Amino acid sequence: MSQNRVFVIGVGMTKFEKPGAVEWDYPDMARTAGIKALDDAGIAYNEVEQAYAGYVYGESTSGQRAIYELGMTGIPIVNVNNNCSTGSAALFLAAQAIRGGLADCTLALGFEKMQPGSLGSTYDDREQPMMRHLLALAELQEFALPPAPYMFGAAGREHMEKYGTTAEQFAKIGVKNHRHSQNNPYAQFQDEYTLEEVLNSKEIYSPLTKLQCSPTSDGAGAAILASEKFVDDHGLGRYAVEIVGQAMVTDLSSTFDAQSALTLVGADMTRTAARKVYEQAGIGPDEVDVIELHDCFSSNELITYEALGLCAEGEGGKLVDNDDTTYGGRWVVNPSGGLISKGHPLGATGLAQCAELTWQLRGKADKRQVADAKIALQHNIGLGGAVVVTAYRPAER
Repeated sequence: MSQNRVFVIGVGMTKFEKPGAVEWDYPDMARTAGIKALDDAGIAYNEVEQAYAGYVYGESTSGQRAIYELGMTGIPIVNVNNNCSTGSAALFLAAQAIRGGLADCTLALGFEKMQPGSLGSTYDDREQPMMRHLLALAELQEFALPPAPYMFGAAGREHMEKYGTTAEQFAKIGVKNHRHSQNNPYAQFQDEYTLEEVLNSKEIYSPLTKLQCSPTSDGAGAAILASEKFVDDHGLGRYAVEIVGQAMVTDLSSTFDAQSALTLVGADMTRTAARKVYEQAGIGPDEVDVIELHDCFSSNELITYEALGLCAEGEGGKLVDNDDTTYGGRWVVNPSGGLISKGHPLGATGLAQCAELTWQLRGKADKRQVADAKIALQHNIGLGGAVVVTAYRPAER
């Protein structure tokens, strides 16, 4: 089946902030990110034909209320919620509309206004979406609260037991991402920490300490996508970035059948999506230059190295020790600071990743710039579950 090419022509985001630190509401965040993306593309909102609004915590049709800040033209606006992969799910749907020839210009916009502290449930009178995962994991490792660090910490423990990975290797990922965020004006945190400071920060769920965990955050991100015809008609080829591969994968039978904490936090979903994307793009992981991946916890970054094929299973710790995932290494992973230091407003995370990689491929990432970046890879996961992996390349180079 023939598919239309899809291009990112404009991106924008707010600075990510600690919940309550700034007097704003989600329409304010959405307006800021959306106007930045439209201005970046050099188009008016009335040229957008469809919009996809991602958020996790909010009322029904919050997407309309947010996007109405940009205009009210009667276009379809779809509200999207896919847990922590919500932003990239909105991106996937916006790209799919163009890929299928249903539109020439679409908007993906994600935002979140969060409560301080660990994530909790909103409704207690019905089955929790993660209950099956949590019950399966509790059979492998004793249950603990809060659920998110328990799940990813348990996966880290399993990796340590199976492959000899160390707490120091996980902590080094926290050191790296906090160091990277120093050069990102959009990051919630911009402080550097030593390995000892990361290891000695408050333990959340061993081996994870506070400085290896992503914070709750407020913020928004946006991307304008377009068809090849739209790019040509508007003369945008010089700045456009093409989506050359994209896949969304939900839980597989192996998620539960493998009886592994690694699969319960999505390793097989990521592995399956990555293979599809590499095939679509005609590339291998060694050809990728810069990566934004879902480091909600340092353990997940290391697990994801392996699932994306950057190394063999069990060898993620070697990449860390060899500095293979920072400047001067084989890849630069999370130049933005990642979720750990940039922040994690759930609905905005995937679109902030898209923005960072677009800037990197345009050569406009300032002090964060990865030298001569030609191919970028994005990974965004939400438990319960869905993962979106996307590959990008400049339209013209």
